[in-house]
Amino acid sequence: MVKVRKMQQVRGDDKKYTLMLVEDDQELASLIREFLETHEFRVLTVGNGQDAVSQILEKHPDLVILDIMLPGMSGMDVCRLVREDYKGMILMQTALDDDIDQVMGLELGADDYVIKQVQPRLLLSRVRALLRRMQRNTGEERVESLVVGELHIDLHRRTVFFRNQSVDLTTAEFELLYLLAQQSGEVVSREEIMQQIRGYEYDGLDRSIDRRISRLRRSLDDDPANPQLIKTIRGIGYQLCMSGH
Repeated sequence: MVKVRKMQQVRGDDKKYTLMLVEDDQELASLIREFLETHEFRVLTVGNGQDAVSQILEKHPDLVILDIMLPGMSGMDVCRLVREDYKGMILMQTALDDDIDQVMGLELGADDYVIKQVQPRLLLSRVRALLRRMQRNTGEERVESLVVGELHIDLHRRTVFFRNQSVDLTTAEFELLYLLAQQSGEVVSREEIMQQIRGYEYDGLDRSIDRRISRLRRSLDDDPANPQLIKTIRGIGYQLCMSGH
């Protein structure tokens, strides 16, 4: 059985989100900032990797748009250095449609990625999708914790315990596990996962969800060769199987 605890939601309708754009191309950064500001975001800009680390940890923006190729320090290193203490969203920008960059970014804790030069409307869509993931609203209440068998997810503290052991997850892994746990015992399609986690439709080719499932299995010590906790339902999606759900 899935056990859920709820707490009263503090309404945040008037919240203006703060974004940090880490981009060394000043002209491009100016264009992106102006576009996002027209959509009611507060946008901070940083031009190099070393400053980005200190600014992210000091300002703690709601979301960071992080270029990979930066002077002083790469975006990959920035992501790795801030991820443990920074709990907001990280959207990586990769110069090429390169699986290696995308996998490395996700492995280091990025929540999503876009390919430069991304169309402004698509960038806005990705930003909004990531911010929706942060809200976790259900009417006037929000879920505080979710218990499925030996799995305990605390949304308030954003912690996970499995078999009484703390599990260290990236933001992306946490969101994916929570989605599966909400429907424990049911098959969750790749289409639904893609829509809920990344905010757009599954095209039948994107393998990022599969990679996140693989990393989540490793974090839960679920044998990838013979998974017992997160099962692949071929051609459909994934199923979280917890005893006592």
